Amino acid sequence: MSSSEAFDPYILGIFCNWCSYAGADGAGTSRMQRPANLRIVRVMCGGRIDPQFIINALMNGADGVLISHCHPGDCHYIEGNLKTVRKMPILHRYLKQFGINPKRARYIFVSASEGVYLTEVAKEYTKELKELGPNPIRRGN
Repeated sequence: MSSSEAFDPYILGIFCNWCSYAGADGAGTSRMQRPANLRIVRVMCGGRIDPQFIINALMNGADGVLISHCHPGDCHYIEGNLKTVRKMPILHRYLKQFGINPKRARYIFVSASEGVYLTEVAKEYTKELKELGPNPIRRGN
């Protein structure tokens, strides 16, 4: 067994309440099996997601962060998700600048009816993080 198979990445999901969290809830209600290593934190709007949340998560043990909210134009708060859309490229450049693989912060759009898609993304992201290996900046390493 290779080390990447033994490694089970810890993924923090930061999901908006109205779309992504509802999609995850719907997937659970439909008994879709998403990886158990995804832990979800609900925020009211994707616009509330601060890049510092992602950096803190990575520094405190997460191997990856999955940020998800409404599709553009479908935000419950009109333009909240567009704020996060503008922040993500800056966050990725910042992570890269400090030697952190930008793939450790993944950004997706999931509506309340896309539980199947969310489940597939979670499985795919787990596989991708297994290939990357453990987070090298985690405190305590």
